[in-house]
Formats: sequence, C-alpha cells, structure tokens
Amino acid sequence: MRLYDTHCHFETASPVEIAAILSRARAAGVEAVMAVGGSPALNAAAELAAEVAASGEGMPKVCFATGFDRDQVRDSCLVARGSLGGADESRTTNHEPRAIGEIGLDYHYSPETREAQRELFGAQLEEAAKRSLPVIIHTREADDDTLALLREVPSRGVIHCYTGTPEAAKAFLDLGFYISFSGIVTFRLADNVRAAAAVVPDDRILIETDSPFLAPVPLRGKVNEPAFVSHTCEFLAARRGVKPDDFAALTFANAERAFA
Repeated sequence: MRLYDTHCHFETASPVEIAAILSRARAAGVEAVMAVGGSPALNAAAELAAEVAASGEGMPKVCFATGFDRDQVRDSCLVARGSLGGADESRTTNHEPRAIGEIGLDYHYSPETREAQRELFGAQLEEAAKRSLPVIIHTREADDDTLALLREVPSRGVIHCYTGTPEAAKAFLDLGFYISFSGIVTFRLADNVRAAAAVVPDDRILIETDSPFLAPVPLRGKVNEPAFVSHTCEFLAARRGVKPDDFAALTFANAERAFA
C-alpha cells in the first residue's frame, strides 16, 4: 500500500521522537507526509520533521506547511511580519513550506473571536495567493463564512478533517478544493461525515490522520500517528467498493497534485 498522510502535527520538537514516528509510518506503507503547523511551536516542529526526514534513512518524504490557526488571533501581526516564510527565522534551513496551514475558522470553540478569525484567515489567504501556495483549511461550524472568504480571495488547496454537510462539500468542490477525511469517518456516530465522503469524487478525495488526535477505529483512545492512516484508507476503500491498494494509490496521486 502506498499511503500519503496529508495532515499531521508534531507536538514534540525532539528529533529522536519525530524520527521514530516517521520510521513507524514508513513501515506501515506511508511514503509521504504533510507536516502541518498552526502556531509558532507547531510551525517549528513541522519544519523540523522535514529536516529529520531528509537526513535519515528509511523514512517517508515529508513536506511541511506553516500558518496560524484560529487560536492565534492575538498574534495576527505575525502575518504582517512575514513569519509564514519559516517556522523560526533564527534557524538555517534549506526547506521551504509547500503550503500555508493550517488556517481557517472555528466557531464551535471560539465564537467570540469570529471577526478576528476572519481577519487572520483572510490575510493568510492573500499571502498564499501572492506566493502561489495552496492552503490547508480548518472549518468547523463556519462553512458559510469560509466559503464567502474563499470566493472573495480565490484560493486552492485542501479542506482538512472534513466534518461538514454533503451540500457544503459540493460547494468546496465547486471552488476546486480537495477534501480530506480523518479517522472521524470511522467513528460509529459519524454518519454525516460518511455521507459527505460519498459525494467527493475519486480525483478530489484525500486521507489524513490529524495526529496526534482522532485515532481511527480500531485504535480509538490511542495517541494517533501517521502510521494509522492505513485504517482510514481501508475503511473508505470498503465504503467505495475498491481495493485498499487502489484507493491508497489514487489518494496519493491526489495529494501530489494538491500540494504541487
């Protein structure tokens, strides 16, 4: 199986721990990983993961994304300072981000910061457009505003860890976005997510872990990691009536296009 985990976080900044996670991923058939930021610490860890992968043997290819998520609204000035260019400007690296992310809106946990979230999200969409980079978007209970901003600032990229309606999924697809599904799609009460996955065509669907969160069935309760993306692959392959190897291959090709 040839797998691409299109969204994972490295909350540790330990090269040894990152190397162990990546080695387990490669042993499970994961050939590529998108390490995703969202805060200064996560950005630094994502960039470090790319460096660790490039310097070691037996690891998947790692690309990384830097950005500021909805919880970073008090640090909006970071975008104006150009800090999306690297996780830590004091470090020397030959790696450049392949995407801006994760960015977006979350009205479930932080409805009181809606306006600030929209301002931060919009600024990063504009920065990504200037740099011709795809974006990795988080949207929760905010699909209308997310869609409105994407129509205002034409963008390309991925709606990650999708939990919205099939109707909203179709709207994101109409804007050219890929839609990625995490282990949530395997959860017993996630009928809405499975319904959304059913409307996403083969050439736009992606899989991810969103690790260290959301471990899929049958590993719920464990700390998630990229190696576990195989379970989400197998689950969705069965739902779509295809072989896991074939579904892995098509999602791998989709990811390469999404982050080209």
